Amino acid sequence: MDRLFKQLDLSEYLATFNAFLAREKPLFLQGDSRVNYEKIAEICEVQLEAPKPVANLDEQLLKISKQATLHISEIYEFAKIISYFCYLKKLNFQKRMQEYLAKIVIPDEILEISRYFKDDGTFKDEIDERFGALNSAFAMKKAQISDELRRLISARNLSEYLVDFQIHYINENEALLVRGGFNRALKGNVIARSSGGYFYVIPAAIERLKSEQSDLLGRKEELIYEYCQKISAVFYRNLAFLKFINSAFDQTDALIARALFAKSRDLNFILSDKSRDVILEEFAHPALKNPKRISVNFQKKVLLITGVNAGGKSMLLKSIMSACLLAKYLLPFSVKSAKIGTFKEFDAIIEDPQSVKNDISTFAGRMLNFSRLFHKKQVLIGIDEIELGTDFEEAASLYGVLISKLIENDAKIVITTHHKRLAMILAKNEQVELAAALYDEENSRPKYEFLPGIIGKSYAFETALRYGIGANLVALAKADYGENKENLNIAITKAINLEQELKTRLNSAELKEKKLDALLESLKNEKERADEILKAQISRLENEYYQAINEAKKTIKLTDTKEKQRSINRANELKQKIQNPEFQAEIPAFKVGDRVKYDKIKGEIVALKKGEAIILSDGIRLRVPLNSLKRSGNPTPNAQKSVNVKVQRPNSGSVVLDLHGMRADEAIEKLDKFISDALICGFDEVLVKHGIGTGKLAFAVKEFLKSHPFVKEFSDGAPNLGGFGTKVVKL
Repeated sequence: MDRLFKQLDLSEYLATFNAFLAREKPLFLQGDSRVNYEKIAEICEVQLEAPKPVANLDEQLLKISKQATLHISEIYEFAKIISYFCYLKKLNFQKRMQEYLAKIVIPDEILEISRYFKDDGTFKDEIDERFGALNSAFAMKKAQISDELRRLISARNLSEYLVDFQIHYINENEALLVRGGFNRALKGNVIARSSGGYFYVIPAAIERLKSEQSDLLGRKEELIYEYCQKISAVFYRNLAFLKFINSAFDQTDALIARALFAKSRDLNFILSDKSRDVILEEFAHPALKNPKRISVNFQKKVLLITGVNAGGKSMLLKSIMSACLLAKYLLPFSVKSAKIGTFKEFDAIIEDPQSVKNDISTFAGRMLNFSRLFHKKQVLIGIDEIELGTDFEEAASLYGVLISKLIENDAKIVITTHHKRLAMILAKNEQVELAAALYDEENSRPKYEFLPGIIGKSYAFETALRYGIGANLVALAKADYGENKENLNIAITKAINLEQELKTRLNSAELKEKKLDALLESLKNEKERADEILKAQISRLENEYYQAINEAKKTIKLTDTKEKQRSINRANELKQKIQNPEFQAEIPAFKVGDRVKYDKIKGEIVALKKGEAIILSDGIRLRVPLNSLKRSGNPTPNAQKSVNVKVQRPNSGSVVLDLHGMRADEAIEKLDKFISDALICGFDEVLVKHGIGTGKLAFAVKEFLKSHPFVKEFSDGAPNLGGFGTKVVKL
């Protein structure tokens, strides 16, 4: 596996990913790939800390099974795993991770042990008062040593023997550097000599304190061992759980490492499907710092890549192989979108196998590699520079047969080659796709782009010139190459250029088609908006006339003359408030050549005929009514009149209506007109204030809004807008 990652230039990528793991493990993920993919997606949505580095515990589990006593450092490794799962259980994961973590039930006695440790892996003082007493005593001895050394350094009778006033650490012992004759003023043992002939001495008082300190450490070690025995016995009783949690930690660590790695570099995960397709859009190989992103649609069994030298053929091969390999192991990479099938095995024939050590030639090594491929199933193979090592005429026929056999075995193969003969042989097979690396002849350099469906030219002579070979030598080589073969290259170049031109024209046609679709959609939307406005006008007029007529009808039933007069006055007021649509005759004056705008489409008038105009926009001709056009640039004076329907807008517009203190029927009348005016003004959201009160007005407003044809929805306002006493209405 490491060899394959190295061949595909993924070694640095793999090393970076491994740094996110708490401990080294295989890349393969246990369990269902889709479930693992969903877990990773859920982990990416949560902010979490990575687990601390954890040692491999296979040997420790074996010790536990034999009832051996573990060292405190080994117990701490298990404690780190338990503590991390406790931390994960507290996070707000979605369904998959939540269900997974819920199934991990940690025994109480194991949970208690995980709380024994400090962050540095030592026992906490709280678990046993003896730890606290020993640690306090040890700290006291350390302080006494420090005080004694300071006292000696400052002693007057010793000052003439001191070389310096520092405390030196020799083999973890505190010592003073003194001159000869020091024993007249200091009792102690010499433990070393300096390069200048001086003596490193441990004072006798310090030796005594160090001995007492050592006794304390011994007693602490005995206490630690006592606890290690107890904990090891608990671990033995829970051996099955420890084996499970150790394995579960590896699985969880692998998922979390992938998520953290992807988030750190803004990478994507692609889940392999059951197909054998490889479709990549804007894929960037991880080894490239400023990559030229590639897109490829590889659905057949063989992709044969030809074309210019140093034009990116090998990198395309490695990119396809890398994307499939990383998707298999659910490792993230940079891609806009992708569809990648499932492959059980991968094989790459990229490097030159020739070696003095194994006494094998390039071609012999290639044949040995090929012989191993015929027994593999569902394999993705990458073969770079397939023609290496032998006569190209013989190799073309041989490789043609070998590739055909691999196709029969259901292998999927990516090949780069300069063999035009091999390319023409394989191109006859319907399972073979062609792709050519393109060359910019104007600037004399590769484009690092690929054109599907054709055989490419190698541009060997042009590449030689670009890399410093003299023009006279290249000219001699061309003459030796032969006129007929050069004519073939010219024909191939013309075919490539023609293909590119056709592709450009096709893209242009597709853009025009999209623009037409957008125009049709725009016209449809414009018609719907006009219909809505018309319906709103009709609804408003019907309602206003209904109110006026209804008020007039009331006078028939009234007996009081004053009441009749008031009712007739109200009916007249309602009638006078009705705003009928106004019709104005206005015919826009346009001439051929005018720049105009039709909805969002801008163009130029190329013909006029009976109230219609033909406009040209980006090569598309449109026949549209003159009264639908607006000027976009050069205005024309003396505009002619034509009939035009105009709906008069309200004199003033507001997005807020206050109904406080009104009767229900009066409020509904105001509300209906308010909504009609809002529709004409183009408001899509308004605010109605009705208050809370007895609730009658609020109920009437609510029922009216439910029945109004142009009210999409409504809801109570926010607290700062009036809460239950207001309605936010969307039109």
